[in-house]
Amino acid sequence: MRLIYTYRSSWIILIVLAVTVNIALAGGYASRHVDTIHKLTPTKSSYLRNGLHLSLPPLRPAVVSVQKVNVARADDRLLNDVQVFPNPITDQINIKYTLSRNAIVTVKVMDVLGNDVITLISQRISSGEQNFSYPLNNRLQRGFYFIRVVAGTESVIKRISVL
Repeated sequence: MRLIYTYRSSWIILIVLAVTVNIALAGGYASRHVDTIHKLTPTKSSYLRNGLHLSLPPLRPAVVSVQKVNVARADDRLLNDVQVFPNPITDQINIKYTLSRNAIVTVKVMDVLGNDVITLISQRISSGEQNFSYPLNNRLQRGFYFIRVVAGTESVIKRISVL
């Protein structure tokens, strides 16, 4: 009996909570399209007239600010277009990638078990398209390896084969 009561009451609480959140967030706000960004503007019958208080620095009229504000988007990636060529590799590894901003980049060669074999590069690199060549000189035996390119917190792994 107690289990049935708990099960029913939890569903009722969940439904009441969903309806309350829906009314609180959707009630009183109209969506207005400005380019591709959706802005929520309060209407006159808003329930949340004085809901969110932000403290902003005072603005002086006729003063132009030169400070840049960087707003990161969810689709803004630091590391793009990673290419490893030629594949299969015989004597030289060529790596091409694009950085959207300055970052510390680490390029490592790993074996199939995930052990680091060679660290090709580990340094701060400026933004833009980067090309990197590394001669093997018989440092890798024949087989399959992985190239791991790490920039900041992002990493890309590419599979290569060495002949």
